[in-house]
Amino acid sequence: MDGQVFGAQATGVKRACVIGAGSMGGGIAAQFANAGIPVDLLDIPDAEGGSGPAEGGLARQIKVGGFMSAEAARLVRTGNTDAHLDRVAEADWIVEAIIEDLGAKRDLYARLDALRKPGSTVSSNTSTLKRADLVAGLSDAFGRDFVISHFFNPPRHMQLLEIVAGPESDPESVARAHRAGRAILGKTTVDCRDTPGFIANRIGCYWMAMAVLEAEAQGLTVEEADAVIASFGVPATGVFGLLDLIGIDLIPLVWGSLIRSLPASDGFRAYDLAGSPLAQDMVAKGRLGRKAGGGFYRRTAEGAREALDLASRDYRPEARPERVRDLKALIEGGGKLGNYAWTVLARLVTYTAEVADEIAHDLPSIDTAVALGYGWREGPFAQADRIGADYIAARLEREGGPVPALVAEAAARGRFIGTTAAKPALPVIADNGAARLEDAGDGIGIFRILTKMGVFSPEVFDVLDHATELAGGRLKALVLAPGSARAFSAGADLASFLTLAEDPQRLEAFLARGQSAFAALRQSPMPVVAAVHGLAYGGGCEITLHADHVVAHAEARFGLPEPKLGILPGWGGCTRMFERLSNPDTGAVGPAAVAGRTVELLLPGPTATSAAEAQGLHLIRPTDDIVMHLDDVEPVAMERARAMIEGYVAPPEAFLSVPGPAGMAGALAATRAHHAAGRLDDVALAVATDLATVLTGGPEGDPARPLPEAEMRDLERAAVLRMAARETTRQTMLATLKR
Repeated sequence: MDGQVFGAQATGVKRACVIGAGSMGGGIAAQFANAGIPVDLLDIPDAEGGSGPAEGGLARQIKVGGFMSAEAARLVRTGNTDAHLDRVAEADWIVEAIIEDLGAKRDLYARLDALRKPGSTVSSNTSTLKRADLVAGLSDAFGRDFVISHFFNPPRHMQLLEIVAGPESDPESVARAHRAGRAILGKTTVDCRDTPGFIANRIGCYWMAMAVLEAEAQGLTVEEADAVIASFGVPATGVFGLLDLIGIDLIPLVWGSLIRSLPASDGFRAYDLAGSPLAQDMVAKGRLGRKAGGGFYRRTAEGAREALDLASRDYRPEARPERVRDLKALIEGGGKLGNYAWTVLARLVTYTAEVADEIAHDLPSIDTAVALGYGWREGPFAQADRIGADYIAARLEREGGPVPALVAEAAARGRFIGTTAAKPALPVIADNGAARLEDAGDGIGIFRILTKMGVFSPEVFDVLDHATELAGGRLKALVLAPGSARAFSAGADLASFLTLAEDPQRLEAFLARGQSAFAALRQSPMPVVAAVHGLAYGGGCEITLHADHVVAHAEARFGLPEPKLGILPGWGGCTRMFERLSNPDTGAVGPAAVAGRTVELLLPGPTATSAAEAQGLHLIRPTDDIVMHLDDVEPVAMERARAMIEGYVAPPEAFLSVPGPAGMAGALAATRAHHAAGRLDDVALAVATDLATVLTGGPEGDPARPLPEAEMRDLERAAVLRMAARETTRQTMLATLKR
């Protein structure tokens, strides 16, 4: 990586400018910076003519975790729209995120048009205004380069980016927004038509309003309604809990604005949430949700959860029914809950079908936008297909309700969205249930751990060893890839480790198995590329330290938490980190300094909440790739592996310059100072001493004799055996398992 994430250079966006430093604008600026793109964050000047609002927006993003690293925050340059608007001339993409006021936006655009460089993309983050209204009366050139780029909050974590172009839009400017939206911002982009609320909010806001008002009309409690709604595959908050999270004070602004922008004939008008007595009463009484201490739910001073009685409008103890996971069974079962579930499904599918052509270019776009924008497992048409388009159409007709043409057509062909050809499964070279080795073609193998959370077991090592045996023959390169979306690998199973610790011989055999497997992988005659997303902790991180290259999702979490448990990374992790920190570019010069630096780095059990943080902790290298979009991680890893095959030479065994026993004092100097000051306890000091013993080369370490890496691994293994035998280690691990 050269400071920017993989693929950023190909987007045509080298610098960005965001105008409007509120939570959304500040978050968008932070995401550009997370990708290594310098960005200006501008807002109106403060009373003294300074840039206080923009500086406050930057500070807010630092506080709430909008940045993936401290280095990213330094890529944001703040300013104000009076003194610094000329900076837009440097930007390839200018994002406007100011207040939802048509006049204010158009005034800003006129100023931008005079300052921006020709061909730069300009976009608005508006959520309610139409593109045609925003560009009316502005220059043709501005209109060609202008799109709507509708982000969801928080921009770092929400994957959806809705793009709205116009008939006069320059295809290249639109394509730049799509390219950069994916490669730089990590978003799944969806083309929308120029209509109020676009796709996700048009359907999502309708669904919420309808579900709330139907629950009240049908006499359900908020808990019953939320339990039913959860069966749709939406977040566990349900709909009332979601409103509490969003903020009930936003109902008049968001729902009110949206419904006013729709024609009187639109089905949304039947569910005017902003105008309902329920919402108005909640706002009037200050029951605005979590930020106000309570909304439809609240906690008492004693911590008990209460729910609002929709009839009396008083709070009472929460009484949540058991969640039903089979939506169709719930609907067909009838009763109060089943009838409500049917109403929500029928209204959702009917309304979405009625407006589908108006808001989207195709049905899959609707499902993608709603699922990503609202955190659903699947969109409304996929839900309808799961229940059965024919079932829905027949029941609507039987009940005398309207059957939209799209619903009737889907019933006739059996589903709303046609089945797409499934990606063919790769040929399997080996699979024992714990791990699988796949043949990706061109001599590239893919190794996946299939255990829960990707934990290592002897069976996992069996398949990994088999992959290594095929190196240079059937396999020319190997990609280490996750077996699940949640974890690359969480390392060793802690409960199993505790059991092994009761038998030192078995534990030593397990440690030796991991060490030999990882060492053989590193020195095999094929390039090894780790494709990491989710967790890579403990042994999961250690195996990536043995790879030739890492392609990491920007949100991947790396860590070596073993010292927190009273042990140390024992599958070559200490050895690889010592070798990595021996590079003078890391700042440590000389064996004693390297040993001390490695102790200081490993003792806290370093964990990184992003790939950028992992680079700062040396858990991945500056030359490794960071990828912003999750779905691009594995393809990029395959690309890197393929490119490395020709002329590949395995790294030789490392010989490490260690300070020997004389370096112990220096390696432990900082730790002992912290211990003397009461900042570290005796247990931490003991762990540090074991780390230092390994990293200085052990009792026989000699500054005059470079230590073969195999000998440092032997020291690692012996240290883990000593440490695992301590009662303090056992108690720490037991306490961790109980969390």
